[in-house]
Amino acid sequence: MSRALIIVDVQNDFCEGGSLAVSGGAAVAKGISLVLEKAGDRWDHVVATKDWHIDPGSHFSETPDFVDSWPVHCVAGSGGSEFHPELATDRIEAVFRKGEYQAAYSGFEGQTESGETLASWLQGKGVTDVEVVGIATDHCVRATALDAAAAGFTTTVVLELTAGVSRATTDAALEQLRAASIATTGAPVVDA
Repeated sequence: MSRALIIVDVQNDFCEGGSLAVSGGAAVAKGISLVLEKAGDRWDHVVATKDWHIDPGSHFSETPDFVDSWPVHCVAGSGGSEFHPELATDRIEAVFRKGEYQAAYSGFEGQTESGETLASWLQGKGVTDVEVVGIATDHCVRATALDAAAAGFTTTVVLELTAGVSRATTDAALEQLRAASIATTGAPVVDA
């Protein structure tokens, strides 16, 4: 068994002070860093995803519905697209950018600068099990975990290292994860 940690979208725009801030995002960044420092040997590999928008079309809106359209966020090369400064990045072996010209929630829609997909990278390293953490529980974490399970990886979402946008959408996401037989631990940070 080889286990990988997938850190989803722990970027400035998704943390407090960002253009699409999720309450608890900075705490998630800090928590992931602490776990990597204290118990990082539980993972053989660590990778991360980034929202990386160039022109994602209707994904950006001046009047977002917060379901299919959102305020401008994580523009490629901007400060908002950078990893949050509380996130320790020294263990990250590969970064998978997603959403250049479309909405992309799952890290499995992303690729490295050289064009390698997350699934092929993990398979190439012999990874069998993945643990998913990051932002947001109810959107990109959910989509990444569902795709990981669909790709055949034994998947766990470490909820105490995630932050959700809203209670209702987070609860719905947790139901989807359970229905897909994805294991979860702890509870996500989420506003009531």
